[in-house]
Amino acid sequence: MSVNGDGQDSRGAGAGAAPDGKPAFRPYRHPAAGWGAATSVGRFVAREGALVDGPRATLRMNHENTGFDCPGCAWPDTKGLRLDVCENGIKHAAWEMTNKRVGRAFFAAHSVTELAGWSDHDLEDQGRLTEPMVYDPESDHYVPISWKDAFDLVGSALRALDNPNQASFYTSGRLGNEATFLYQLMARELGTNNLPDCSNMCHEASGRALGASLGTGKGTVDLKDWESADALFIFGVNAASNAPRMLTALTEAHDRGAQIVHVNPLVEAAATRTIVPHDFVDMALFKPTPTSTLNLQPRIGGDMALLRGMAKAILEQAGADPKALDQEFIDRHTEGFEAYRARCEATPWEEIETQSGLGRAAVLKAARVYREADRTIVSWCLGLTQHEHGVDTVREIVNLLLLRGNVGREGAGPCPVRGHSNVQGNRTCGVDHHPTDAFLDRLGEVCGIEPPREPGLDTVRTIQAMRAGDVSVFVAMGGNFALAAPDTPYTFEALRACDLTVQVSTKLNRSHIVHGSRAVILPCLGRTEKDHQREGVQKTSVEDSMSMVHLSVGMKRPASPHLLSEPAIIAGMARAALPDSATPWHWYVEDYDRIRDTMARALDGFEDFNRRVRLPLGFRLRQPARELVFRTPSGRAEFCAAALPDVVPAAGTLALGTMRSHDQWNTTVYSDNDRYRGIKNLRTLVFMNRADMRERGIADLGPVDITSTAKDGSRRSLEGYLAIPYDIPRGCAAGYMPEMNVLCALSDYSTQSDQPIMKHLKVTIAPAA
Repeated sequence: MSVNGDGQDSRGAGAGAAPDGKPAFRPYRHPAAGWGAATSVGRFVAREGALVDGPRATLRMNHENTGFDCPGCAWPDTKGLRLDVCENGIKHAAWEMTNKRVGRAFFAAHSVTELAGWSDHDLEDQGRLTEPMVYDPESDHYVPISWKDAFDLVGSALRALDNPNQASFYTSGRLGNEATFLYQLMARELGTNNLPDCSNMCHEASGRALGASLGTGKGTVDLKDWESADALFIFGVNAASNAPRMLTALTEAHDRGAQIVHVNPLVEAAATRTIVPHDFVDMALFKPTPTSTLNLQPRIGGDMALLRGMAKAILEQAGADPKALDQEFIDRHTEGFEAYRARCEATPWEEIETQSGLGRAAVLKAARVYREADRTIVSWCLGLTQHEHGVDTVREIVNLLLLRGNVGREGAGPCPVRGHSNVQGNRTCGVDHHPTDAFLDRLGEVCGIEPPREPGLDTVRTIQAMRAGDVSVFVAMGGNFALAAPDTPYTFEALRACDLTVQVSTKLNRSHIVHGSRAVILPCLGRTEKDHQREGVQKTSVEDSMSMVHLSVGMKRPASPHLLSEPAIIAGMARAALPDSATPWHWYVEDYDRIRDTMARALDGFEDFNRRVRLPLGFRLRQPARELVFRTPSGRAEFCAAALPDVVPAAGTLALGTMRSHDQWNTTVYSDNDRYRGIKNLRTLVFMNRADMRERGIADLGPVDITSTAKDGSRRSLEGYLAIPYDIPRGCAAGYMPEMNVLCALSDYSTQSDQPIMKHLKVTIAPAA
């Protein structure tokens, strides 16, 4: 059970499903994916009643211009591959295509107070929302409301604000580009840049670091680069669960002789071996392929020290081997090299070893792999970004790449692995709380509005403002904000302090139960469903993790005739909130080509949008840094000479990182199992080093209490969790979000990125009282 500082239950009955047996831990010894994934998918599809649509979906998901984009991760699509799918992608689609429904009869039978005691799994497992609902405080039930009345309620609340900055407009990463553009246009026509998004909690550090170093907030590589790289370094990524289609790229890299180095405190299943399901021969022969040539396990937060050590080794070798550095590239295209060289020279090896948690030999081994490769890609995910020093760490990746000219050429470069399917497209298409003047100037000119210039609120500051009463209307396009955000009790209080909360959703979740004085649920179409508008079935576009923009079209009948598309819902709210608007909201929704035509004029890189997006696999947005055009103040790629942070836990404390289980996608929990980590029937757990457990007198699967200490000195606790002995460095621990979000104080955010530091919490763990 999770508790806040006052001992109050903070999360209802928990995130997971009701266990169907006793908790168990048995190390997983099998390849990732393969028959384990196939069996799991079969059982899940049957459970959701998608025995027809599930198999159909596998043949339509991620197909160029004729299928729907996976509603899960943002890994790029592969041309010509008939089964460009993965276990979690199929589960995500089947979860959306379930035959279960949540309508007025369900809400009449269950009060909000009752639903607050349900687990988060059980809330979502009720199925698809079927019609708009509004909260009735007298009965404590949600009751039906017409679409017109729902839009009028939202519009009147927005019009009644004293200041448009009293509203905040959140989006998760599933919103398509066309809806994203309309959403930010509505917010800015209202007069606010309060556009927080899930990036504020995930990859904000990546965008800020890449922008400062290279002048672009995105990676520079694509799948063709992955196919020609000599070395791949994968930092802080659990690919088998979070980006499973990466496994194909890893097996292909191994088969051609590339070096693959995984850097993670936990050696995850994807960092060992796999059987790719669409490789039918390997499946038939049960033949696994290795997915790594080297695994390194730094302490939590120690990645920057490892990177600094690799750079130091390269610089030391340069004295005897002039080919160790690409001096011509450094001289022609970079700024700040000498200051960075001096910083590396001044960093002693003892500090690198202490802060990384790795011996010098391991660091030199990684450096040798990098030195011997002509073309290197460095990829990373939240294991690097959700730290106080996340921006510095990503900049250190760029430093290392610049030393050998591994930017702006084939088979090389930085590659952040985005989590949700269109989180990168959301930012590209305008969901940004701190937009540039150039973006606002062009938007205003094309759309005939006067955009606000004052920076808006990000996720952390939106929560603070709601709790303080400075934001009274909160609109969320998708996601489960109540569970995704840090400091769960504080976030709940902030949402309840609002006058109105609006949730645009496909399924019931905790954010519908934790709501403002007034609340509406607006059910929308899913990615898998056909979107019928006046001019016919519509396609939407998304941008993947490597800047490819492509179309997605649903394949099945909507779960209810009363569902609206996300563009239609946004247009309905906008017309109600902006009755004098000259923006043709209704006309836009009739045909999404019209939205794309406006986007083509308003957004850099979207010229000739409607034609280019219909090309096979769409088109790739220009990345100036790939062309050695660096939009930095110096016009060059910028080295960063930041000092190493001290990440060694104080005596008696541990560094704890939160993560997802395998049978989970973001806050959606499918079961209490985590196959790749050997867990069954358990989510309230903490993975620990066995020596740390022994030192504290903790038995295997013994109950423990976990207490975090925030930057401001406040404490938060979880009681009765079970300790699992695991291969993780001493001084480190790990457990699942969203349960452990309660341990991250709202004040525990990075001063570099404003991201909650979910991967580096200071905790003590002791046997349960």
